[in-house]
Amino acid sequence: MKPVCVLGNGQLGRMLRQAGEPLGIAVYPVGLDAEPEALPIQQSVITAEIERWPETALTRELARHTAFVNRDIFPLLADRLTQKQLLDRLDLATAPWQLLASADEWPQVFTRLGELAIVKRRTGGYDGRGQWRLRATETATLPAECYGECIVEQGIKFSGEVSLVGARGHDGSTVFYPLTHNLHQEGILRTSVALPQPNYALQQQAEQMLSAIMHELNYVGVMAMECFIVPEGLLINELAPRVHNSGHWTQNGASISQFELHLRAILNLPLPVPVVNAPSVMVNLIGTEMNTEWLSEPLVHLHWYEKEVRPGRKVGHLNLSDTDKARLNTALAALVPMLPPEYASGIAWAQNTLR
Repeated sequence: MKPVCVLGNGQLGRMLRQAGEPLGIAVYPVGLDAEPEALPIQQSVITAEIERWPETALTRELARHTAFVNRDIFPLLADRLTQKQLLDRLDLATAPWQLLASADEWPQVFTRLGELAIVKRRTGGYDGRGQWRLRATETATLPAECYGECIVEQGIKFSGEVSLVGARGHDGSTVFYPLTHNLHQEGILRTSVALPQPNYALQQQAEQMLSAIMHELNYVGVMAMECFIVPEGLLINELAPRVHNSGHWTQNGASISQFELHLRAILNLPLPVPVVNAPSVMVNLIGTEMNTEWLSEPLVHLHWYEKEVRPGRKVGHLNLSDTDKARLNTALAALVPMLPPEYASGIAWAQNTLR
């Protein structure tokens, strides 16, 4: 089987490498400053764990590589302006939005979009960075360099946030996981819950939306779509052309993880629908030192990224899955005293979502 080179050597590349090992697939996560001649690039299929990258010797080499799957799609979706334009062209529901070109536009923005504006940098910005929530009296706080480099969206009153993780093969076939319910705090994903029998109408709507996007782009591999739940159904918030944080539960809660599914898709291997038999919970570990006491709980699977622990940094995650919701709730409750106090609300949210 062909080896796979992953542009980017963070935790997603690491987990792709781990997923490839049982299948005999050699996966090489590579940093942006790697020397091209030190890697089996010409014999490999190329993928990426990041959407944007600077020009280096490696990225110049990869820009010409015919086996760089989705190579031209990454920049399209990495820019929120062109991403939104794609969704508009496909007539897929999103929050009302516009390009924010100058400070003179603010009166018109609030007239059109309402009292709360969400400003997002077109490129970069993640985990709540590069985003501002502004009302009419607060626009002076927006840095001047944002004008022309940001879009502005209507602040949406939503009842929940969900994501759909799916994959498309070279032959155009698609498979999907059940919708994942997500809790964000300060722009960072804290906790995810996946149920084996999701809301049918929302699942169908999400699959139709993501299918339309992947088919339009002739995309191959795993893609994630984050959505708001509103009374009319789903509004697409953002797309990620890669494996995604909200799909980490699939490592222990599905017959095929999102990481294996991505490798299968890009290597043109069989792509069956992953089997999900039990509810699953994923708890992101953010700026938290490892505690081996977590492992005293038999349902807990620890995934540690071996990164320096810093405030706001994702350093690992905990997966829990069980067919018995009561047992799963008990395991979550047992984790609370083993984690810093700020995790309690996210675990309580997960327990409530499991009901």
